[in-house]
Amino acid sequence: MADQQAMDEVVRFTSELIRIDTTNRGGGDCRERPAAEYAAEQLAGAGLEPVLLERTEGRTNVVARVEGTDPAADALLVHGHLDVVPAEAADWSVDPFSGEIRDGVVWGRGAVDMKNMDAMILGVVRSWAREGFRPRRDIVVAFTADEEDSAEDGSGFLADRHSELFEGCTEGVGESGAFTFHDGGGRQIYPIAAGERGTGWLRLSARGRAGHGSKVNRENAVTRLAAAITRIGEHRWPLRLTPTVRAALTELAALYGLDADLDDVDGLLTKLGPAAGLVEATVRNSANPTMLSAGYKVNVIPGEAHAYVDGRYLAGFEDEFRTTLDELTGPDVDWSFHHREVALQAPVDAPTFAAMRAAVEEFAPEGHVVPYCMSGGTDAKQFSRLGITGYGFAPLKLPEGFDYQALFHGVDERVPVEALHFGVKVLDRFLRTA
Repeated sequence: MADQQAMDEVVRFTSELIRIDTTNRGGGDCRERPAAEYAAEQLAGAGLEPVLLERTEGRTNVVARVEGTDPAADALLVHGHLDVVPAEAADWSVDPFSGEIRDGVVWGRGAVDMKNMDAMILGVVRSWAREGFRPRRDIVVAFTADEEDSAEDGSGFLADRHSELFEGCTEGVGESGAFTFHDGGGRQIYPIAAGERGTGWLRLSARGRAGHGSKVNRENAVTRLAAAITRIGEHRWPLRLTPTVRAALTELAALYGLDADLDDVDGLLTKLGPAAGLVEATVRNSANPTMLSAGYKVNVIPGEAHAYVDGRYLAGFEDEFRTTLDELTGPDVDWSFHHREVALQAPVDAPTFAAMRAAVEEFAPEGHVVPYCMSGGTDAKQFSRLGITGYGFAPLKLPEGFDYQALFHGVDERVPVEALHFGVKVLDRFLRTA
């Protein structure tokens, strides 16, 4: 089991990584190298041989391999990203890059997304080195750049250009899973991600006839675009259940003593109460308009207008997503993928999922583990190009009232010290038995 030093280190590593500002503003505006060098130093201290890799100067990734005892066993990838989303200091209670530890809580950007998991990984492998422990299967550790944007400088670059470092890896674990979800009725649920919706970020373009703002214009590009994004924003996508979501609904229904009526999913979600929040975003495709751009002067009708839409689609339903967008945009608006990544599914009846479930239940016997599908995406999408089946498993035991999901990209991001200790224990248990 992870030792006391690992408990101390996970807190220190989380705090010190937060202090390294790796804000990713998109478009290449980020520098992960200082955090990558920090992680590499800790890995080297565990007797490993980390490799630092860059596609673009300063956008650094770290990969290392822990050799297992069974050379015939498939390898397991454990990954976390080093970049974070921007934080507006004026909105925060503390300096978002202070890594302040106050009242048993570590504060700062990246505390839950996901320098906490990075610190857990470092804490576990260093604990193994002190113990002289080797896992059964090879464990490949990867700390990536650019996850918060396109991943082109991170996991995409690693998958496309350095696949040899992941030789033998058939499964991987990363962010967003095995955290405590309190349902408000005394139940503690631990959702483990076994799927992700696909990413379909769209750019819409409308063209029309430019002209004077005082003249009648039936070919107004802004009007055409506005009509299209209104149709998209108001569209009610049909229910579509993937195997992962079916499993989630079935297990949640059993937990609440309900009939798992998958012919009336909306009715079932209503009966699940707050726990419905774990699945309701993943029973449909979605498309949300997020950005608009048109014109340069109030009395000039522009000849073109543009918008961006955050689209997400379930595994097996990308074709339906595309066809629906064709219909909603209509003949006067064109659309294309600004960024596209695949939807993922992972088996919930696999030994690896069972090992994750057992690890959580050992340290949270009062908890109820269920599978779920992430509404967004992670680096698992890029690593899937290598045939690696991805799960979301970054364990945290959280107190009631601590809204973990709201802190992703939110103000006053923070993580309890006790949650980090739990995470190290669970991650250690899982990796020893996977």
